Amino acid sequence: MLVRKFEPNDLKRVYEIESMSFNQSYGIKMFQQLYEMGVGFLVAEEDGYVIGYVLFWIKYENYGHIISIAVDKNYRRLKAGTKLLLRAISVLSLLNLDTIYLEVNENNTGAVEFYKTFNFKIDRVVPGYYEDGAGAILMYLHLNAGKIPR
Repeated sequence: MLVRKFEPNDLKRVYEIESMSFNQSYGIKMFQQLYEMGVGFLVAEEDGYVIGYVLFWIKYENYGHIISIAVDKNYRRLKAGTKLLLRAISVLSLLNLDTIYLEVNENNTGAVEFYKTFNFKIDRVVPGYYEDGAGAILMYLHLNAGKIPR
């Protein structure tokens, strides 16, 4: 499995993964705009086929933010999500950020447990965060002098 930078010809495939992974997905134009803005955008590929992606950026001066991460449901349990998240944490860590934040739908207990394995902690629940009224669990990871968790 290879983790590499997103390329524009990956756009359609990334959107397919996003759509199959989330009830409320970013539109294809949003992915294009985020890429053009210069956010961190990585994909995982298996035998030349994109199976997952992660989007991340510096939200504030000392804070990173995982915008979205998803893996094609047919390729889960191959550690693509782990590799993508570790690479994103590594990149953000090299920028000397204090903390990385992310939001998880309160109903997605599997994702919450996944992030906990990387030492993400629960900060709080933000009620009504998503369009369908579901709350978001705000999670954070403090970075320690470039040490990557795990």
